[in-house]
Amino acid sequence: MSDPLDTAPLTLSARALRKSFAIGANEIRVLREVNVTFPAGEITMIQGASGSGKSTLLHILGGLEQPDSGEVLWSGESIYRWSGDQLAKWRNHTIGFVFQAYHLLPEFSALENVEMPARLSGRGDPAIGRRLLEQVGIGHRTHHRPAELSGGEQQRVAIARALRNNPRLLLADEPTGNLDAATGKEVMDLLLELQSTQKKTLIVVTHDDTIARLGQNKLHLATGEIQR
Repeated sequence: MSDPLDTAPLTLSARALRKSFAIGANEIRVLREVNVTFPAGEITMIQGASGSGKSTLLHILGGLEQPDSGEVLWSGESIYRWSGDQLAKWRNHTIGFVFQAYHLLPEFSALENVEMPARLSGRGDPAIGRRLLEQVGIGHRTHHRPAELSGGEQQRVAIARALRNNPRLLLADEPTGNLDAATGKEVMDLLLELQSTQKKTLIVVTHDDTIARLGQNKLHLATGEIQR
């Protein structure tokens, strides 16, 4: 494979993705035949009913969950044909994840949480983490642990963490789902500003029509397929 950390413009796409889950004796087909390309440097919103497979699709696109069949292509290369080490390296350097539940480590400070992706790749530098926390508006909370932060502050830490390795892709799964309307708008405005200034590819799963209208591209997932 070519170096996944190459600096040339790269595109993420999915081809014929299928995914099912067994629940008791029943097989639930979540993704049936998903084909989609995400334009580099643009915002794509993915909507769908609860249980439609939006989060599953995002996890597969981000290398967190393998499909039953089909391919996820990064610059034409199938990521699930790479070795486990290659996939982990790509995920760490190329993708920033923002989850609804924040997924911060409770025993670590905001700064330590932000620095975690860099530490995993042996490139830790607290000065960069501090700059990112300043950038997302909570530089004054550097040494606070998650339990000492509001939901909006925790999500801002999560966004700073997602940006730590300067990823090409930002994947956000209901990033405002646990926040009140006003705080959710602040968080979404921050994501959009960062995407605009840094020209990252942003893919957002959301159930909120207001948020979905903010994207350059809007996709709807229903019956396991993308409907435009």
